[in-house]
This record gives sequence, C-alpha cells and structure tokens, in this order.
Amino acid sequence: MSSFSQADILSPVCGEFLTTHWSVVLAAGREESPTAAAALEDLCRAYWRPLYAYVRRQGHDAHEAQDLTQDFFARLLEKHYLELADPVRGRFRTFLLTSLKRFLINDWKRLSRQKRGSGREPFSLDAQSAEADYGIEPAEGLNPEQLYEKRWATTLLEHVLQKLQADYEAAGMTRLFDELKVYIWGEKSGISYADIGAHLGLTEGAVKVAAHRMRQRFRQLLRAEIGNTVANPSEIDAELQYLFEVIAR
Repeated sequence: MSSFSQADILSPVCGEFLTTHWSVVLAAGREESPTAAAALEDLCRAYWRPLYAYVRRQGHDAHEAQDLTQDFFARLLEKHYLELADPVRGRFRTFLLTSLKRFLINDWKRLSRQKRGSGREPFSLDAQSAEADYGIEPAEGLNPEQLYEKRWATTLLEHVLQKLQADYEAAGMTRLFDELKVYIWGEKSGISYADIGAHLGLTEGAVKVAAHRMRQRFRQLLRAEIGNTVANPSEIDAELQYLFEVIAR
C-alpha cells in the first residue's frame, strides 16, 4: 500500500507558480495597491489564529486576546508595520509575529486610550472557535513562540485539507474524499483499498489510482499554500522542511 511521505511533498510540482500573495504585498510595499491590499487581507484572515494563541499564551485572558488580535490586524491592514518586512528573509510567518510583538510593546496601550475602531473597519474573527482551539493546547511545555509556530503549521494544513475537500465536493466526489482522506497522511487504515472499492462500486486498482491522485493534488495545494506565505518560490522547500520539524516536535 502506498503512503504519503515528506519526500512526496518536497518533490517539485509541474507548473509551480511564480507569483504569491506575500510577494505581491512585498513588491507594493507601503504604496497604495488594491491587489496588494487584498492579498494582505487574505493572508491575515487565513492566519490570525496562531497569533491569538500567542497572545493567550502570553497570559492575556480570552477577552483581552480577542481585543488585542483584532486591533493588531486592523492596524496592520492600514499598512502599518510593513516596513518590518524583509524581502531577503520574507516569510510572512516571521513578519507577522515580529509585527505583533512590536504592536504589543509600543502601540496597543496608546491605541486603547483612543476610541476603539475610530475610522477603521473592525477585523472580524471567530474568537469562540479560536478559544476552543486554544483550550486543547497543552497547558505547559510550549512557550508563546513555540505555540505560535505549532498553530501556524496546523492552521496551514487545515486550510489545505479544506481546499482539497472543496475540490472533491465540486467534482461530486465527496464520498471518495471521505473514504480516502485518511491515506493523505500516510496513516494505516483498518480498511483496505479493496474494501473502499466495494463501498463505492470501484475496483481495487481504481481506488489505488484515486488515492495516488488525491495525494498528488494535496501536494500541489500544500506547496501553493506555502508559496503564498513566502517572498519567492525558491523558499518553499525550506519552509516545508521547517514546518515538518515543528509538527514532529
């Protein structure tokens, strides 16, 4: 039985993209650019949960963490802190945490004395689900930075899996996805390809091919998602390697 492996993911994918969300933001800098603004907001909405976990692990309660995270992103989306972005070391993951630390030290107390949200559209977030996620984290063992990195890696994988599921649902193959998704991670299942084929009216060979195609599509989506958070596609492999290490800790 074939399995999903780290080597599979790190293999280049045909037709790998050249333009990413974060590279668009870096190229625009602090200049007005609707495309860059939209790309930055997409990234923020995808990856605010790791920052919420970081703020909570810093000792803030749930209400304070919600306010801090929301105010930080409202500030960031006004293009503050973009001067901290380094195209040479341009991972969005690193930029975001550096910017949050600066916000917590220098800006939040001053901003909290002003009328909250004055002139700004609040950055909405689902604090209830974020708090539920935080509640399952170990109470000890990870400092705020380590927890941030762990939540970043798991959030990214969750996004990729959601995109993969959406692909299969759009193609009318929801049952196939549900049956085969366990094999994406290389986990051993108590059900064989032959058994899955019997459920779906497919041959064992057809199920094996479908599993291979699912792993291939997952690999493409994962590399694309990583690519959206780095400045250059040449950084994808190093970032993937790092995230594997984070997950394995």
